[in-house]
Amino acid sequence: MGGTGSDQTMNLTLNVWRQKNRRAEGEFVTYEAKDINPDMSFLEMLDVVNEHLISRGEEPIAFDHDCREGICGQCGIVINGSPHGPRGATTTCQLHMRSFHNGDVLTLEPWRANAFPVIKDLMVDRGAFDRIVAAGGFITAPTGNAPEANSVPVPKENADLAMDAAACIGCGACVAACPNASAMLFVAAKASHLNLLPQGQPERSRRVLGMVERMDGEGFGGCTNHGECEAACPKEISIKFIARMNRDHHKASLLRIFS
Repeated sequence: MGGTGSDQTMNLTLNVWRQKNRRAEGEFVTYEAKDINPDMSFLEMLDVVNEHLISRGEEPIAFDHDCREGICGQCGIVINGSPHGPRGATTTCQLHMRSFHNGDVLTLEPWRANAFPVIKDLMVDRGAFDRIVAAGGFITAPTGNAPEANSVPVPKENADLAMDAAACIGCGACVAACPNASAMLFVAAKASHLNLLPQGQPERSRRVLGMVERMDGEGFGGCTNHGECEAACPKEISIKFIARMNRDHHKASLLRIFS
């Protein structure tokens, strides 16, 4: 998507979701973002807007951020209907204003999912993801000295797939993009990167059962293979991991029934 050259500033109109807390009624409020440098990141643009709001004695727009390097998963805004904005494989903090045009009207919303209640404005509570990981997204390792790294061989294909799954940063864009607000891509990535490795085998069945049950208990929707999750994922996690997790879950369910 083309944008404005870096030799001129931009003026944009922002329709921003404002909500005082999770119990309050929210609404869109319109702001003007003026004299924006096209080389700014999207979050830097919001910083500028907030500085103007604070200077006028108004409440700044609340939004999540931390590393601003695309690796922590904290940033996340639905921009004109697209989680993280118009560019693929890009987090909101990596999105630059040159991706837009002078005079554009941008609608900014939080992730929309019952399992991600709004904390304030564009901030949501993604604690459900933490609880899913706590339900099985780990391996049990004995204490003591670290084992020799080469003592347990890992096939290269499995190692590559595990690394691909482990790239998930838990931002929640997959949930925000899915019409069912499903967390299947996130759960599949977190389960698969362990289930593919020898160290993850002892708890493989328990892991996938526990994480899926926790996901369902948190109120996420079911997966109906729309594929929107893969398209929105800033780390390009493949939906093939969902199929892999489904196979593991079916096997684990049968083992539980007949054990």
